[in-house]
Amino acid sequence: MQFDFRTLPPPDRYKLLVGSVVPRPIAFVTTRAASGHNNAAPFSFFNVFSADPAIVVLGIEKRNSGPLKDTVRNIRETREFVVNLVSEEIAERMNVCAVDFPEGTDELAESGLTPGPSMVVKAPLIKESPVNMECRLMEELRFGPEGSRSLVLGEVLYFHIRDDAVNARGHVNLDALRLVGRLAGNSYVHLSDRFDMKRMSHAEWLTKTRG
Repeated sequence: MQFDFRTLPPPDRYKLLVGSVVPRPIAFVTTRAASGHNNAAPFSFFNVFSADPAIVVLGIEKRNSGPLKDTVRNIRETREFVVNLVSEEIAERMNVCAVDFPEGTDELAESGLTPGPSMVVKAPLIKESPVNMECRLMEELRFGPEGSRSLVLGEVLYFHIRDDAVNARGHVNLDALRLVGRLAGNSYVHLSDRFDMKRMSHAEWLTKTRG
């Protein structure tokens, strides 16, 4: 089947994209408003795009009712946020933070997660998360009707990872992290079912194909 995205309604584009581009990592983003209120919300339009400088990008839409989400408002006010990764252990509590609570609700308190002090930003990190990335806003790009979609580019300033999930050479142990990924609808995925495939050099490719 073929679909012309130039004419396809946005809800239909969304279903095709989130059902096909899988699995997606989950950015469990914590921010602090200028007033001091903490906010936590998960986003699966997220990935890392550079190591030098270290850049992560979040895709965030306005609320269905129209106003900005607290995450975007707080990032604009403070230019800071923390990306916490989601393990199997905290997946259900992360889902609590996705509830459309009234503005001003402390999602971390509602979910039973523990805010902890960051090293270089004011936004808290989530202690139960195995990986936390303290970020500074580099740029926000706005798209869609009245800027309904924001692409938030953040520079990672400080990186936290659980002691048992990284070795002395800086290699990460995925089995220790036990991260989950996002699919479509209500579906998620474990990262325990993996396979290895070595990248070949040109010489190896020639040997393989020409004997």
